[in-house]
Amino acid sequence: MSEGLRRPIGVAVLGMGNVGTEVVRILIEKAVDLHARVGAPIELRGVAVRDVARDRAVDPALITGDAASLVTSDDVDIVVELIGGIDVPRALIASALEHGKSVVTANKALLADYTGELAGIAATAKVDLYFEAAVAGAIPVIRPLMQSLAGDTVQRVAGIVNGTTNFILSAMDADGDDYAVVLAEAGRLGYAEADPTADVEGYDAASKAAILASLAFHTRVTAGDVYREGISTITADDLASAKSLNCTIKLLAICERIADSVGKERISARVYPTLVPKTHPLAAVNGAFNAVVVEAENAGRLMFYGQGAGGAPTASAVLGDLVMAARNKVHGGRGPLESTYASLSIAPMGDVLTRYYVSMRVADRPGVLSAVAAEFSKRDVSIATVRQEGADENARLIVVTHRAPDAALAQTVDALKELDAVAEVASVLRLEGTDE
Repeated sequence: MSEGLRRPIGVAVLGMGNVGTEVVRILIEKAVDLHARVGAPIELRGVAVRDVARDRAVDPALITGDAASLVTSDDVDIVVELIGGIDVPRALIASALEHGKSVVTANKALLADYTGELAGIAATAKVDLYFEAAVAGAIPVIRPLMQSLAGDTVQRVAGIVNGTTNFILSAMDADGDDYAVVLAEAGRLGYAEADPTADVEGYDAASKAAILASLAFHTRVTAGDVYREGISTITADDLASAKSLNCTIKLLAICERIADSVGKERISARVYPTLVPKTHPLAAVNGAFNAVVVEAENAGRLMFYGQGAGGAPTASAVLGDLVMAARNKVHGGRGPLESTYASLSIAPMGDVLTRYYVSMRVADRPGVLSAVAAEFSKRDVSIATVRQEGADENARLIVVTHRAPDAALAQTVDALKELDAVAEVASVLRLEGTDE
């Protein structure tokens, strides 16, 4: 232990919502254990909140509304940022790092766009920037990518990283209810926010995908680089059709290395609802749980599963980072920062090879199937299966393709919408988790 840090490690917490409250509780209740694990006492120096008058489960003397002063205080060594948003925490974290404080944050929206900026400040100041809790709550996936697999080559990261959407899709699959009904229930149970847009339209998952892709492929990826679709158009009929194909539907974040026509390596990062075969491990992840599958050149397939949100699970990840940062303060070390040496380009979604599930309402008459098949053939999209359901005005044609460039599949769908025989292209989904 360095002589200068035999003293206690001072911690400032910014925000006391569900996660912040749990972090403060654990710091107080587990003080003796944390002391033993770190090698020095960890002492809470202050908690910054918006409403200082509100009663909280902490000594009122620790509560402050002046976060800017707290993060630069001489007796603070580590700042834990849990207030959310972008502009305010960005400024506070930058100030903390510049003043020599290590930072632990769970702010995926901020990190998706500003990890590079903040990591640069941390490197200059020779302090730590940890963010395990920013992706998949309690599930340890950031540290394995940055440390355990640092000597391997990660080929693909795919997972369910948003508990709200997984709860909704799992309930629709189990009960056969429509999206709107299950969304309302998710709100009543506390799984969905009053404004669920960030979750159900895939923005939350896209931020997490950007972080995962950046770490996995040593390339800076932002949320704007991630192709995104949400789940609000998924219907009970889609889930029923998925079952008939021995599949379910999940909102997946997928990050992978792909090669172009001349073998040049690029990155694909995307979020969308997809059919997943029931035999795939992600198909069995239900409710508000998360799971991430990492495929590496030498390690093979690794799966990380657990609670992806909630106060206590997320606080567990925050405390893990806090202990690491505190140990580094005590022993004089530093944790790894992001590596962007590869600087791979981002492939447009149209170049990505995918499979498609296309559901159409069609005229129930001879020649319809051949007309539909011709549109796929014109664009070299191979059909894997075709099935018709219903008859007369309720006739429904379902086509599942083999892998083809996403642009070709999208052009095919556009052409199908123009056919006289097709009354409506009711649903278009991709199919992942197969090699066809």
